[in-house]
Amino acid sequence: MYLAVFRSPGPEVFRIGSLAIRWYGVLIAAAIVLGLQLSQHLAKYRRVKPEIIGDLAIWLVLGAIPCARLYYVLFQWDYYSQHLDQVATIWRGGIAIHGAILGGMLAAVIFSRLKKVSFWQLADLVAPSLILGQAIGRWGNFFNSEAFGDPTDLPWKLFIPPERRPPAYRSSAYFHPTFLYESLWNLMVLGILLVLFFRFPRAKRGTLFLVYALTYSLGRLWIEGLRTDSLMLGPLRIAQVVSLIGIGVGILGLSWLYVLRRSLPDTKQAS
Repeated sequence: MYLAVFRSPGPEVFRIGSLAIRWYGVLIAAAIVLGLQLSQHLAKYRRVKPEIIGDLAIWLVLGAIPCARLYYVLFQWDYYSQHLDQVATIWRGGIAIHGAILGGMLAAVIFSRLKKVSFWQLADLVAPSLILGQAIGRWGNFFNSEAFGDPTDLPWKLFIPPERRPPAYRSSAYFHPTFLYESLWNLMVLGILLVLFFRFPRAKRGTLFLVYALTYSLGRLWIEGLRTDSLMLGPLRIAQVVSLIGIGVGILGLSWLYVLRRSLPDTKQAS
């Protein structure tokens, strides 16, 4: 009995001559637009001008997307060193969320210092939008038939075309839909963040971002173990290593705030 069998219709929304509109790009664009609207809406509850979020969004895009691609390419350098013409073909897929987070954080720190605003306050406003964007973006993996898990005979499964299957699994047709697992997990994290945002309006700066780092990393740690195409550093799955760091940062940061009752170092002190 099958509860759900997922089968990608292909990576392209439509094509006109040589111009192809791809689902991956559409989903990234949708994530940016919806994320911006959500953060600007939340900003009103913290007396932050929505215009600041709009300005920040430009910095985040410029910092996150190139770093997401660079991160991916560096850990797949054996392939890209032989295909340099594909390094910039981001529309075909191949970005890493951890690279995007690092690039976005760097851009946000620079932005906060230039604008003389609190980095952690902005991080709390962006965290729900970030996890929403991740939930949306994972469906790009579905359309590209990538980032799937091991073969499975569970009632829910993902069909992968023969040309997209790893060599070791050529005879297997159905795989764990890890894109779906992570998308659903991210939506759960989004719910947690929004509940915290509205139930605890006086939470210390940085709380929401640290909860995001902790809860997202817990899910990614588990889901990454199911995947067949993890970025590797020797025998280690890079995403799991970074997830363990994220869990540690979340726990230590929240302990710093609520056990030691101290504030996080910031670009602007709370008034």
